[in-house]
Amino acid sequence: MAVSEQPLANAVLVIDDEPQIRRVVRNALQPMVSRVLEAATAREGMDLAAAEQPALVVLDLGLPDLGGMEVCRDLRGFTAAPIIVLSARHGEREKAALLDAGADDYMTKPFGTLELQARVRAQLRRYAAATPASSRVVAGDVEIDLTRRVVTRAGAEVHLTPTEWGLLRAFVSHPGQVLTHNQLFRKVWGGSAGDAQQYLRVYVGQLRRKLESDPIRPRLIRTEPGVGYRFEPGD
Repeated sequence: MAVSEQPLANAVLVIDDEPQIRRVVRNALQPMVSRVLEAATAREGMDLAAAEQPALVVLDLGLPDLGGMEVCRDLRGFTAAPIIVLSARHGEREKAALLDAGADDYMTKPFGTLELQARVRAQLRRYAAATPASSRVVAGDVEIDLTRRVVTRAGAEVHLTPTEWGLLRAFVSHPGQVLTHNQLFRKVWGGSAGDAQQYLRVYVGQLRRKLESDPIRPRLIRTEPGVGYRFEPGD
């Protein structure tokens, strides 16, 4: 038998009321992590999450006792661990609402084992990279010093307005993660009255003109149609 690789996480938690789905997820994740915890209800899952502090949560949207969005919000009250939601529904509005509630990723049923494993690996990498707060981020020829509030591109300093800086900081703090229009609006403007999509369209466009080598085909700040934006620092 080949020697197993170092586990990516100590424990992950699967919250799903269907035993067959829990079994599929457990079998997919067991080679990657030390322990797979299981819960059949939202309340049991939240109790396990609070007690065990798993590195990641796989959450079914259709639980018998609580709605998926409520569970996401409750989990976010005490854990920053990534949450991957499973659902048979796949509308853009529902996806955006779940991301607003605290989910990090979304998979529609039926799903493949390889895709689930890839998404779990990606979320665990992003969470591990974001946990130790780094004051300096390098993305291609762009360098961002969060402590000094200095941004350079190809060695030349880039002037950002306070709003542009707030938006860039929100992106940099969540590398590779989709941030919805409402999430960004709350982070940068504090959720004040206004059209979130219109505000973001203007300021994301300004950031792209200052940071992207080709603002028409951005590689740093990617658009997620109908949902929001994603900051990709590079491969």
